[in-house]
Amino acid sequence: MLDINYSSPKPTVIPGARHDWELVIGMEVHAQVSSKSKLFSGASTQFGNEPNSNVSFVDAAMPGMLPVVNDYCIEQAVRTGLGLKAKINLWSAFDRKNYFYPDLPQGYQISQLYHPIVGEGEVIVNMEPGIARRVRIERIHMEQDAGKSIHDMDPDMSFVDLNRTGVCLMEIVSRPDIRGPEEAAAYVGKLRQIMRYLGTCDGNMQNGNLRADVNVSVCQSGTFEKFIETGDFSVLGTRCEIKNMNSMRFIQQAIEVEAKRQIKILEGGGTVDQETRLYDPEKGETRSMRSKEEAHDYRYFPDPDLLPLELEQSWVDEIALSLPELPDDKKARFISSFGLSEYDASVLTAEVEAANYFETVAANRDGKMAANWVINELFGRLKKDDLEITSSPVSPMQLGQIIDLIKNGEINGKIAKELFEIVYSEGGEPAEIVEKREMKQVTDTVAIEKAVAEIISANPDQVEKAKLNPKLVGWFVGQVMKATGGKANPKTVNELVAAKLNS
Repeated sequence: MLDINYSSPKPTVIPGARHDWELVIGMEVHAQVSSKSKLFSGASTQFGNEPNSNVSFVDAAMPGMLPVVNDYCIEQAVRTGLGLKAKINLWSAFDRKNYFYPDLPQGYQISQLYHPIVGEGEVIVNMEPGIARRVRIERIHMEQDAGKSIHDMDPDMSFVDLNRTGVCLMEIVSRPDIRGPEEAAAYVGKLRQIMRYLGTCDGNMQNGNLRADVNVSVCQSGTFEKFIETGDFSVLGTRCEIKNMNSMRFIQQAIEVEAKRQIKILEGGGTVDQETRLYDPEKGETRSMRSKEEAHDYRYFPDPDLLPLELEQSWVDEIALSLPELPDDKKARFISSFGLSEYDASVLTAEVEAANYFETVAANRDGKMAANWVINELFGRLKKDDLEITSSPVSPMQLGQIIDLIKNGEINGKIAKELFEIVYSEGGEPAEIVEKREMKQVTDTVAIEKAVAEIISANPDQVEKAKLNPKLVGWFVGQVMKATGGKANPKTVNELVAAKLNS
């Protein structure tokens, strides 16, 4: 991996009437495990199916129905922990978290409070080249998702869809190491990126497959350093949890709004109550949902229907050997192997599909040239049409062939862009298109010399100006390219124009 000396970004400072305040943020990210069936039943996890069609007797809490652990979900959690450089606990256990809610048929949620499957790890959150935050992961535990209450289908009744009930979630709990709204969004983005590379969560926030509870508190400048030294959470101020955030933009907005609310209370002589709040993006405010419960409020106890999970180290080692190349490692390799800038490597590795596309294009070709075409031409065109890389009309093989035609001197940059547009809109093999449409660049020196001579002869005034100001040579080059329909070899044109003007 590329050796980069990371330095932490400065914390976000919010000036108050009496003090400067700093943000302290911890996050609990709920990631839906990529699995075809649920954590304790064989019911489907397919999104978008008819309401209550993905529900087994276990999910519906029918009497006598017992949970059976889905081995693949366990494997996915272990894989995620390894990807976050975390400790894998070979012994873990499930607990019951007891509370009543209409979309929770059992009256309890199976979770892991006391003995989670994954222990401490870390995430390196890149803010800009050379600047990063190391966010410590406290734990990852597995739990069931709840269903969904629907209140807008009837004026007098609420409905319940239990399709999500029992879907496996990984709750990734961070330490309070995040110091600003942008860092919080970047942290969630980095988690999403890593899990998408691992194939353990698709990261679809719109469908609710990735959502975050954001814990926000404020403290006076310099206090956070005391926490780092002592580990005393009380110096950080009272935190409030903003529940179920599923948008990077809303995460940032909610943190800013909540921080200002807390500062106003503290500077007015009041105290911040620890509670769970919701963010209303339309009103730009957070509002109280409920007081923040402690663990004893849920009456946790070991689930009597489930034996503890006992993993073999050899099994964990096998999973570790099967891990794909992760984003930071791939980014470092792209920089060292293809000579890319850190920025270009970051863009190309943001999504695993984009990284794979680029690597196919760049194989046995000029890496910088391939990156330029993928980032500027392809990504630009896809963004214009609101398409993902997986839906690209231009395959990696087609784009690679366009680059080969440039390198072989058969087409120039101008023709290449025209060719790219044809392939993007109509398809086809680039080499065949160039041949059939007579798009090859003119390399016949005699023909180019003739065009250069005609342009120079017809513009004596410009010739005199060019002799006084060599920068005007570009005007003649442009005229020759225009006269040849853009097919002349630009390098040859430049050389012949310069030679003719200096003769």
